Amino acid sequence: SQNVNYFIANSQYIRKRVKNCYGRDSIVIYPPVDIESFTLVEEKSDYYLAASRFVPYKKINLIVETFAKMRDKKLIVIGDGPDYNKIKQLSSDNVYLAGFVQKDEMIKIMQKAKAFVFAAEEDFGILPVEAQACGTPVIAYGKGGTIETIINGQTGIFFNEQSIECLTDAVNRFEKECLHFNPKNTRQNAERFSVERFKKEYTDFVNAKYEV
Repeated sequence: SQNVNYFIANSQYIRKRVKNCYGRDSIVIYPPVDIESFTLVEEKSDYYLAASRFVPYKKINLIVETFAKMRDKKLIVIGDGPDYNKIKQLSSDNVYLAGFVQKDEMIKIMQKAKAFVFAAEEDFGILPVEAQACGTPVIAYGKGGTIETIINGQTGIFFNEQSIECLTDAVNRFEKECLHFNPKNTRQNAERFSVERFKKEYTDFVNAKYEV
């Protein structure tokens, strides 16, 4: 690691980890997000959405188990994976496991969702940005890259522990505050992470260092 000329991190969260692990600084260049495909829809339906590979660290089990206890709220879950059968056993009538769906269909579901629910601790987290590009606010675990991509109280809200109690509280807080979330502002926040921005920042960085 000491022989590397320059480090690029995909979030401030990872920048800190690079510093802690390698004792080296890095520049942050956020990943590209296909916000042109995830277009704004202002009119929302009355369901929540989660989407992920069904593996333990994604915490889909936590989301499903939480909503199974809130029978008055509908949840759609997109994705599959090794934990599918375990998660299916946790679900209830108000939780629909859609399995794998094509990108176009996922976008349509995401565009109309009341909110996107995200419980994982990620380096960056592409899906929460894609949701915001659709004008859909995000209820997210407040650790990792999400605290850099979501504006608390404006484009989403955070919960501080990966627990049923904390996620339930966050959903209830969102229900009380949902009218304050503006889809256009949410979309505007996502535009900070466009493909064009990534290409420019990356190219500018490489060119500047190459000239040195």
